[in-house]
Amino acid sequence: MEDWDPFGPFIANVLQLKVTLLDFEPIVWRRVLVPDSIALPKLHRVIQQLMLWWEYHLHLFTIDGVEFGQPEMDDLDDFEWRNERGVKLVKHLEVGKSIEYCYDFGDNWNLTIELEKTWPVHFALKHAVCVDGQFAAPPEDVGGTGGFRQFLDALADENDDEHDNYVEWSGGNYDFARLDLAEINARLQQVR
Repeated sequence: MEDWDPFGPFIANVLQLKVTLLDFEPIVWRRVLVPDSIALPKLHRVIQQLMLWWEYHLHLFTIDGVEFGQPEMDDLDDFEWRNERGVKLVKHLEVGKSIEYCYDFGDNWNLTIELEKTWPVHFALKHAVCVDGQFAAPPEDVGGTGGFRQFLDALADENDDEHDNYVEWSGGNYDFARLDLAEINARLQQVR
């Protein structure tokens, strides 16, 4: 008699990615599970939710020196990137390797996306799931790594001339030490 598997055969693969913000200490990172069918446009939307950003700015992926983005967003033909549409992550990334992602060409947030591991599953993953991470991400339009450091320093010092302005600007509830997995995962459920 064959071994009976109540879940049936494996039908899909899950990718475990580690997304890390570069050029800032302490290190801000997220670990996320995504279906192996994910393409770059959806991965962009996943990263936006992982960092609690709002897709206000342009982005690009760099894979083996080749840049991928949204040509339709390049009104002035300033960029020589390839169209990211239809580009499957799994075809360009193997376990232990990474690609680069840049968001907001003014603030210039640079991240690495490393494929940590992959495994077969019985049921297809409907949406990305953030399972771990460290620290809150920088808010939108904070001014890059220098502006983010200034923002955090001012929030930590009530005597800083900019403290009250930054508290008001950030809505009064920004806490760098707090990683809100519940909010991130609620937003990830909305990614299509």
